[in-house]
Amino acid sequence: MSDTAKDAVTISLSGADKTASLPLLHGTMGPPVADIRKLYADLGIFTFDPGYGGTAACDSKITYIDGDEGILLHRGYPIDQLAENSNFLEVAYLLLNGELPNAVEMEEFHIGVTHHTMVHEQLRSFFQGFRRDAHPMAVLCGVVGALSAFYHDSLDINNPEHRRISAFRLIAKLPTIAAWAHKYSIGQPFMYPRNDLGYAANFLYMMNAVPAEDYKVNPILARAMDRILILHADHEQNASTSTVRLAGSTGANPFACIAAGIASLWGPAHGGANEAVLKMLAEIGHKDNIPDFIAKVKDKTSHIRLMGFGHRVYRNYDPRAKIMERTCHEVLDELGIRDEPLLDLALELERIATTDAYFIERKLYPNVDFYSGIILKAMGIPTSMFTVLFAVARTVGWISQWKEMVEDPANRIGRPRQIYTGAPTRDYVPVEQR
Repeated sequence: MSDTAKDAVTISLSGADKTASLPLLHGTMGPPVADIRKLYADLGIFTFDPGYGGTAACDSKITYIDGDEGILLHRGYPIDQLAENSNFLEVAYLLLNGELPNAVEMEEFHIGVTHHTMVHEQLRSFFQGFRRDAHPMAVLCGVVGALSAFYHDSLDINNPEHRRISAFRLIAKLPTIAAWAHKYSIGQPFMYPRNDLGYAANFLYMMNAVPAEDYKVNPILARAMDRILILHADHEQNASTSTVRLAGSTGANPFACIAAGIASLWGPAHGGANEAVLKMLAEIGHKDNIPDFIAKVKDKTSHIRLMGFGHRVYRNYDPRAKIMERTCHEVLDELGIRDEPLLDLALELERIATTDAYFIERKLYPNVDFYSGIILKAMGIPTSMFTVLFAVARTVGWISQWKEMVEDPANRIGRPRQIYTGAPTRDYVPVEQR
């Protein structure tokens, strides 16, 4: 990130003989950013930006998004190249360390993650405190938040070795905790991780296997799950990532920060989007009802939304969606799924929405959530587990962003400003006089 004395924006305060020169900061890619840190000192004013849509709260080397062009890069590598040629653990190494690993580094990283897949045995009893019908995200949030009580030997955020071990533990244990949340909800025994399986295959094993029978992971489904994890690994400064950074700015331990990210991800406008897609399809019910549904979507007074289309960031086709679309058809072909009403409905909705001028003009293309929901449904993953899967994937991005923030010398506690619109100063009146 660089700035020059002549590369600046000058702001004048109307009615006062005051000006402020705001340096323009330049990243590797993307538009310049005005540095407003001295704005209050120079002019006595703050900026107002609800949702932080026009504000950069940090500088980062991890992920770059150009929403207008449909570009998503991790450490400079296009997401489609990573999804096609890499695997989730290699992408995790890349996000954490900045470069792709060589063979020795990859082997050491794989061993490091694999040797942390088990969870403390007392965590088994921790699950018993939840109702069986508790949402798996509630269980995940609670258990991850409790990890600091079990692994308090790696909580010094200023110790590089503690940060490394915490990263291993979080990446390795999230699939185990997530799978156990599912098993607990359906009353089946917990399955311990198998270190002879890959990351995605091990997760599918813990989700689906039972002690009474042998279970073999389908390699096509394992590869599809691996792609889903890669495509959700990080996505710049979204709501949950910003939550992790804000929590981490206080010096909170990494387990607490990731639990905060999980809580933020739970919202239907964020991590719950693919779950919302399935609910939308269930409400439509049949292909014959699509025209009426589309008409309601176009009617602003109906408050009906087309879930799984469009994106807050992308003003073009979500680059992850193209890969997910292809993966979707691979999974459906592998499972021999034909004439499944809900999936047929989804594909017909996709066809209509992508040819309707209303949606084309607004660039409401299918996003990654639309296809991932269909894939997970086809694979037999319960809808309640969709956001949990998202959290498993995004933990890699969260811990990478947290690590980058903690290691940044310019890091300071987050403290957004506000416009106060409440009552002016007034005197207290005793209750008998009110």
